[in-house]
Amino acid sequence: MSFKRLKRKIRKKNLTPMNNRKKVGVILFATSIGLFFLFAVRMIYVVAGGHVAGTSLKAKTEELYHGGQVVKAKRGTIYDRNGEVIAEDATSYSVYAILSESYVSGKEKLYAQEKNFDELASILHKYLGIKEKSVLKTLKSGINSDGTSKYYQVEFGNKGKNISEETKQNIEDAMKKAKVQGLYFTEHTDRMYPNGNFASHFIGYAQPDKKEELVGMMGVEAAYDDVLKGKNGKVVYQKDENQRPIPGSVAEEKKAVNGEDIYTTLDAGLQSYLETLLDKVNSESKPTEMTATLMQAKTGDILAMSQRPTFNPETKEGLGESDAWRNFLIEDSYEPGSTMKVFTTAAAVNEGVFNENESYMSGKIQVADATINDWDLGKKGILTMRQALSWSSNVGMVKLEERLGDRWPEYVKRFGFGQSTYSGLPGESKGTLPTSNIVDQAMSSYGQAIGVTNFQMMRGFTAVANDGKMLQPHYIEKVSNPNTGKEIITKPEVVGEPITAETAQKVREYMRDTVESENYGSAYDQYKVPGYHISAKTGTAQIASGGTYLTGDTNYIYSIALMLPSEDPEYILYLTLKQPQENKEGILGEIANPLLTRAMEFQNNTSDSSDEESNTKVTVEDYRNLSTSKAAADANKRGVTAVVVGDGEKVIKQSAKPGEKVMANEHLILLTDGKKEMPDVRGWSKADILKLANLLDIDVTFKGDGYCTKQNIAPYAEVSKKKLKITLG
Repeated sequence: MSFKRLKRKIRKKNLTPMNNRKKVGVILFATSIGLFFLFAVRMIYVVAGGHVAGTSLKAKTEELYHGGQVVKAKRGTIYDRNGEVIAEDATSYSVYAILSESYVSGKEKLYAQEKNFDELASILHKYLGIKEKSVLKTLKSGINSDGTSKYYQVEFGNKGKNISEETKQNIEDAMKKAKVQGLYFTEHTDRMYPNGNFASHFIGYAQPDKKEELVGMMGVEAAYDDVLKGKNGKVVYQKDENQRPIPGSVAEEKKAVNGEDIYTTLDAGLQSYLETLLDKVNSESKPTEMTATLMQAKTGDILAMSQRPTFNPETKEGLGESDAWRNFLIEDSYEPGSTMKVFTTAAAVNEGVFNENESYMSGKIQVADATINDWDLGKKGILTMRQALSWSSNVGMVKLEERLGDRWPEYVKRFGFGQSTYSGLPGESKGTLPTSNIVDQAMSSYGQAIGVTNFQMMRGFTAVANDGKMLQPHYIEKVSNPNTGKEIITKPEVVGEPITAETAQKVREYMRDTVESENYGSAYDQYKVPGYHISAKTGTAQIASGGTYLTGDTNYIYSIALMLPSEDPEYILYLTLKQPQENKEGILGEIANPLLTRAMEFQNNTSDSSDEESNTKVTVEDYRNLSTSKAAADANKRGVTAVVVGDGEKVIKQSAKPGEKVMANEHLILLTDGKKEMPDVRGWSKADILKLANLLDIDVTFKGDGYCTKQNIAPYAEVSKKKLKITLG
């Protein structure tokens, strides 16, 4: 295009510099007017609506002049049976110094002034043991060369943490006396375990989470976390221009609801003594594992229990070990060995197939294609059936099991094996029953081919010690609500009567031979408490691993079950020692003898929780569709007595409606989705049996008055449409 044509085009469009400036001015003016109207409309919307980008201006204003502070709920305290503290909340503090010159109130300077650094260093040295040079170095690190603050605040390392309430108060008083400012404290919630190693796996521990809330990590602290933790409150107050609370300006207050206190059945004196005895034997024998449980025979109350290895819940020392997280008493399933012979003998006596004077040749016995040997290979020659128990003959037990036939598996169930104790403690195992194989059934009579837990063994022993009445292991005496003053007292629970009182008394008599028979007592003269007879049974169990049994001199679980006094037991003690490096004869007696001696001395001071009554009502939860173990454990924890019917994994019906209020310790029957099995209802009331019949959809007739003494459908037998007949008395 030529230059002349271009000029003509510019003139035609009037694109002179003057005209361009005019157009730009018009555009800018129009844009300004548009933005003004847009801003005005937005302001009207904000003022009228009171929101910006979904945020309330009113709320922001209140936030500027009003502050909120969480009021921490106190976690419930865990006590022993006599009110001795086992676990309780403890408040600790950490100290810091504010250096920012902006931290003032009116004309008052609240920050740490450089001229006062020496005085502050002297105070921290006196009460926290921090070197004055170190304090001065920390304080000066937050100050610029011109004297202005480099950091808003500084802290003082590990020595400036975990400060007690008393020390905090001393520091504040010292600052007030010296007329200096600048040191402040952050509050921390912590948990204190004043006894150190003390039933640590049972009690467990709690520690702060990211929100500084205490959370139960194991044991009772975890199982009862919802009961112990309480609910936080809140205080809303006015703030000054420096965002500090104005005294007396509380606008709203929601009180904290403290957690409930738990009284365990432990006896602090016996528990501490047990820990000392375990430490001694543990250092002498160096086992891989060791357990001990002392129970009150007539109530099922656990007075002391512990294990090795263990840990200190205060310092967490010991938690790094491989087995530190496992509670051997409820989580481990193991073959019990010869202590199982107590139950085999009891079943045979109860069924009338035991003749204490009958003799047989010891040594070995053939069962199908398996040869079963006695531990001494028959060196004693001819034994009587009574001696089969005291000398711990496998052959004698197999002979009894063969006579019991199909009744032996029934008795295994009657004694509670293969069934959870529903303790509520985390990770509980229900063990394993022997298979129907003839060899496994024979081996189970002397404690092999069957898996048990420590709690299951204790439950079974109560039937022998308590004249036939089998009790659930009981470890919570009561739960006390400090907010309402109400208490739920948990009563001992009879879970069956597998044998008669006469049978129990006979078996205890035979067990005395274990420690009193010079020629036929496998632990003769090893266990003794002056002035008393003891019923006892030893055990030496092989350890299964990888489908076979370990070999070697000490690859066993050594155990002892003791009942004292034999004639009418007050206590049951069960000890196990696994794979000790040193296993001198009678080493478990170094725990049993002094502990039982002291227990008998303490006997008059030991309260019987069965004497206490609770009139508190409990609200029943909805357990339908929950797992059986979770439902039963939760029901027991809340103060009712859960009775599981059937072998299913899920609850489908319950005897009380969700939300219904029932008396504490009342039976709550939970029907599962598995095979319907008849529970042992001896000792039940007519009302409870009617509830059971309704759940099972069977007819029931009663004869007599009172409580059940006889049932026509045997315990653990499968329920059909057969009519249930109950004798009351």
